Amino acid sequence: MSAVPNTEGQQRAIDWDAVQRDLAGLNIIDARGQRKQLSRDFYWYSPILSAQLDNCIAELVVKVSTEDDVRQVAATAAKWKLPLTVRGGGTGNYGQCVPLEGGIVMDVTGMSRVLDVADGRIRVQAGARMHDIDLAARETGQALRMWPSTWHVATIGGFVAGGFGGIGSFRHGILRDTGNLLNARVMTVEREPRIIELRGDDIQQVQHAFGTNGVILDVEVALSPAVDWVHCTVLFPKYRQALDFGIDAASPDLDLFLFTTVEARFAPYYTAMGDRFPTDRHAAFAMVAPESMDDFRKAAAGHGGIISVAGTEDQLLALGLPPAYECAFNHTTLQALKLDRSWTYLQISYAQPFDPAVVERHLAIFGDEVLQHQDFARAGGEAGTFGILLVRWKGEAHQYEVIREIESQGGCQVFNPHVFTIEDGGMKTIDDAQIQFKKRSDPLGLMNPGKTRGWTSDMARQV
Repeated sequence: MSAVPNTEGQQRAIDWDAVQRDLAGLNIIDARGQRKQLSRDFYWYSPILSAQLDNCIAELVVKVSTEDDVRQVAATAAKWKLPLTVRGGGTGNYGQCVPLEGGIVMDVTGMSRVLDVADGRIRVQAGARMHDIDLAARETGQALRMWPSTWHVATIGGFVAGGFGGIGSFRHGILRDTGNLLNARVMTVEREPRIIELRGDDIQQVQHAFGTNGVILDVEVALSPAVDWVHCTVLFPKYRQALDFGIDAASPDLDLFLFTTVEARFAPYYTAMGDRFPTDRHAAFAMVAPESMDDFRKAAAGHGGIISVAGTEDQLLALGLPPAYECAFNHTTLQALKLDRSWTYLQISYAQPFDPAVVERHLAIFGDEVLQHQDFARAGGEAGTFGILLVRWKGEAHQYEVIREIESQGGCQVFNPHVFTIEDGGMKTIDDAQIQFKKRSDPLGLMNPGKTRGWTSDMARQV
C-alpha cells in the first residue's frame, strides 16, 4: 500500500497490487530506477526546476501500444482516482511529462504507426517520432511543415501537447496557426473512456495544454512538397549585421525554412564547426531552397556576410558538420550545456517590427552574463522574432533580475522556462477553452495535475 494526494491534497491509501491487477496484460514498469528515468524530461536545463522536480517519480510506468491499452490505463486511473501523466519522447523543457503527484506515467512511444498519407496531410499515432513521420511523408514527395530540433526523439503527440513552433516556423508559422494542425482524436479519462474527435482549430483545446485534458491518440497534420534544403552558415564581423539580415530574409524573393542568428561567444560550444564558425565572427544558420541560393548569397553579401557552409544535410553529415537545425532553437542551449553546466536560459518574444537595437542594448547591459541568440519566424501570418538566451546561473534572484530588466525594455515578453505551469511560462493567461474541454475529457481532474492554474479541485466531478 502507498498513498497519493486526493483532489483536496490529502493523502489516501492505494492498493497498488490491486491496481496492477487491473492493468494485467500491459507492459508495467515498477523498478525504481526505470520509473525515475521515465518521470523526467529536459527540465534540467533549469536549476530552479531541477530543485523542484528531481524527486517527482511515478509509482508505476505503463508502456502502451494500442488504443485498447490506453483505454485500460485511463479506466484504471479513473477507478482508483490516480494521477495520470502521458509521456512521449521526454524532450520537453518545462517538466511537461513529470508527475508532480506520482501516480501513473503512461509511455505512448509504442503507438508509432503512420495511419494514412494523402495529398497535403498525414495521420499518425501520437507516439510516432517526428523524424520518422517526415521520412514516411518524403516517400510520397512531401514533408512536415515544422518540427522541433529534437525531432529524432520527440513525438508528434508531445509536440502538439507541449510545443509552440520550431524548425519550419520561418516558412509556415507556429503550430497554432490555422492549417498546420488538421485533426486529432482524444481519449477521455473516465471509468468508461470515450473518444472525442477534434477538427481544425478545435485542436487548440489540446494544443500546448501539457497533456492536462485528454490523451491524444492520433493527429493529422499538414504536409508541404518536399525540398532538399541547403543548410548554410553565414559569418559576420558584427552581430547587428546578422540581425539585419534576419529581418530582410523574410523577403518573398527568398524561400527559407529556418533562419537563426547566434553571437560569436557561442562559437566555442559548436566544436564540430571549427574554422567554419570562428570565435571572432557572429553566425546565421539557415535552410534555403536550392532555387533561392543565388539570391541568398547576394543578400548575405549585402549585409557583410560570408558563407562558410552550404550543403544538403547529407553533405554536411558526411563532413562531420551539424545540420543547420541543430544550431537553432533550444539546441543552442544544449550545445552549451554539454560543455558548461553553469549556464541556463530564457525564452523571449520581441515586439514587431523587430528592432535589433533592443538586442544591442541587452549586449551592453548584460555583458558576459547573457549570450544572444535569435530565431526568426512567422506567427499569425506576421513576422516574429524570438530569443533563446544563454544566462549565466547566479541563483534564482539574479535570474529574475535579468527577466525584469529584459521586460522593461523594447516590448520584450519573457516566456519563463523556470516554471512548470502552462500559464506562468508562455501562455500568461488561463485558456478557458482548454479548461472547459478538460471538464469533458478529464472530469475527475486526474491528468497531469499541478500543470495548469486554470483547474481547481472544486471543478472535479464527485463520484
